[in-house]
Amino acid sequence: MSGTHTDVPSVVSAPLPSPVPAEEYEQCPVTDIVRRVGDKWSVLVIVLLGRRPHRFNELHRGIEGISQRMLTRTLRGLATDGLVRREVFPTVPPGVEYSLTPLGHSLLGPLSALADWVVAHRDDVAAARRAAAAADT
Repeated sequence: MSGTHTDVPSVVSAPLPSPVPAEEYEQCPVTDIVRRVGDKWSVLVIVLLGRRPHRFNELHRGIEGISQRMLTRTLRGLATDGLVRREVFPTVPPGVEYSLTPLGHSLLGPLSALADWVVAHRDDVAAARRAAAAADT
């Protein structure tokens, strides 16, 4: 990035073809990770695990409305992406604990920045939504 464009976020300054080919968009690593953390439960699971490791049932009880199946799928997806570590303890029955990996911890900063932006601009977004709804009627 040139010295004259230091205030432009990298996502905006990156070159893109026009039009953006659908295949290129689908294969984009940013698109892939945004889909993962943009699903209904992943951010909440990452935040909870960012505070401390949890056992499965502890997570399940701590997230109202998530099914065991969905929590299992969410944890597996996050583990597949290298964000969550699943540790099995040799007890009877086996104990399983989930924690963030170093990669998962590195995501907490960007998620916090997004959350801070949302809190700072939620009134602006709400006002824009009300204005758009009023214009549609």
